[in-house]
Amino acid sequence: MSMTKKRPGCTNVFLTVLLFLGCITILFPLYMAVMIAFKSPTEMTNDIAGALGFPSHWSFSNFSEAMKVTDFWHTLGNSLLITGATIVIAILLHSMTGYAIGRSMARKKGFRMVYYYIVSGMFVPFAILMMPLVKETAVLGLDNRLGVILLYVVFYMPMNVMLYSGYLKNVPLALEEAADIDGASAWKTYWTIIFPMMKPMHATVAVLTALGTWNDVMTPLVILSSSKGTTLPLAQLNFQTQFGTNYNLAFASYLLALIPILIFYIFCQKQIIGGIANGAVKG
Repeated sequence: MSMTKKRPGCTNVFLTVLLFLGCITILFPLYMAVMIAFKSPTEMTNDIAGALGFPSHWSFSNFSEAMKVTDFWHTLGNSLLITGATIVIAILLHSMTGYAIGRSMARKKGFRMVYYYIVSGMFVPFAILMMPLVKETAVLGLDNRLGVILLYVVFYMPMNVMLYSGYLKNVPLALEEAADIDGASAWKTYWTIIFPMMKPMHATVAVLTALGTWNDVMTPLVILSSSKGTTLPLAQLNFQTQFGTNYNLAFASYLLALIPILIFYIFCQKQIIGGIANGAVKG
């Protein structure tokens, strides 16, 4: 009996240590980024103390210089436009696709094959598609921000369709049957009942899509043919040259780029935790 009582305590200690190590793993790189961003280049030394120590003078000069080098407001606007448009289109299109497939898989085998076909796209590496996509977007005149948005919508379709199809299992079918009895069409039932109830999954899809789109460098790098559509991560490559990297300006720019996506994540996190669809119909 005494051994049984000790086990919960040991488990709690183990979890506490594990969480502490996890926090250190996450917070230490962020600490280094903040310290280096506020330091002057002369304070950057090869020893550990110079890299980890506090700056002798806290200055925002690195941030202002980084904004000039990256043309911050222009590239930030491009990133916001591409990310925002991708999120909106992905939620509208992928939720409808996930709904159509998720509700039909149990009755028709053809939809299950379509589901497997779409989800299999997650296993195709971008390196295989890169060269054909560069050629196709150039021929179609989509080597611009619109082309990048369309590619992102396609890239995140497998993951999002899988998430929406799985989430529909938590949405009672009785709601749709009741709407059908009342004479509502499938289109009206989806937009007035199902779509609002998938709000937590919309937030999840928005966060995952936003994180991948906001931080992506490769797709804009190989697709965009004009500097007018340069995104913020792409502009941050200016800090890396063949002779070295300006870490002070680079980390200052990284912190500036972190703020919008962090605010977006905090906002959507509330919707995820809310669990609006849970318990809609209780048997």
